[in-house]
Amino acid sequence: MNKGCRYGTHRVLEPKGTLPQPAQKLDNTMSIYDNEVLIDVITLNIDSASYTQIKKDCGANAEKMKQMILSIIDERGKIQNPVTGSGGMLIGIVREIGPNFTDKRLKVGHKIATLVSLSLTPLKIYEIVKLDPLSDQIDVKGNAILFETGLFAILPEDIPEKLALAALDVAGAPAQVNRLVKEGDTVCIIGGGGKSGILCCYQAMKNVGPYGKVIVVEFSEENAQRIKDMKLADHVIIEDATNVMAVYKKVTEITGERGCEVVINNVNVPNTEMTSILITKGQGVIYFFSMATSFTKAALGAEGIGKDINLIVGNGYAKGHANLTLSILRESAEIRALFEKLYV
Repeated sequence: MNKGCRYGTHRVLEPKGTLPQPAQKLDNTMSIYDNEVLIDVITLNIDSASYTQIKKDCGANAEKMKQMILSIIDERGKIQNPVTGSGGMLIGIVREIGPNFTDKRLKVGHKIATLVSLSLTPLKIYEIVKLDPLSDQIDVKGNAILFETGLFAILPEDIPEKLALAALDVAGAPAQVNRLVKEGDTVCIIGGGGKSGILCCYQAMKNVGPYGKVIVVEFSEENAQRIKDMKLADHVIIEDATNVMAVYKKVTEITGERGCEVVINNVNVPNTEMTSILITKGQGVIYFFSMATSFTKAALGAEGIGKDINLIVGNGYAKGHANLTLSILRESAEIRALFEKLYV
């Protein structure tokens, strides 16, 4: 059995010398190295920004979407959308574990969710069993490789696997909210009605307490009503987040010109960077969870209007993020019921 690099560089075909995520092509042969795990893949959860782009490009035609996804894997050896650069995550059953894989919790037969992006995961799909353009979860038959440094969660018995996958796909967002939001803060969650947004709203409401304020900006009237019904925000604004001045006017009517201490951006479309920046107070924080974000636009845009604010890249990993997110499903019967309706 060949010896592998803990970071997976032995799988990089093009360009040599880089790591698997920025690589253009990976070796997706399914014979494992000594420090890898082979997974029988059950379901892929495609990143929201990526799935939205694929669906739009294919006119929401399921067969065309299947072919586009398979062509990406064929070209790159992984799922890395060439437009958004993002991937997603998967659930599957552990088939084989290399003798030098360091995390000894993992056993053959465990059902796991990978907590690293499909944009760095060697992947081979033999068949797409089910694809619904309305759902970013795709049932497949295939295999994947987990590197030694790859994060994973052994799926809990008390939460259905597709429900756990849906939540764990965005686990970094509520975990970062828990870090960033303090009691008494005014928080705005842009794109609060989607999967990550709902979890962020729950955590934000919990953190701000009775003296803070949570504002949601949501494009969909249906999603906005859902937030109101579930009492996951103090104020809900129905507006297109790409319409910078319209959002700014409506948010500052609530907050005053000062704006928000923390802004969480969860949208799956581009061109919402300046909206986030404009409604954030000086030396406040924006967490760009959205993979549709242009960090060039964000950095130069903040500079261009003289905003001294902290811009945080949407790192999907935060220590303890899986446990925190699954705990939300256990604590909130309403969120669990909603996710079961949408994803199970």
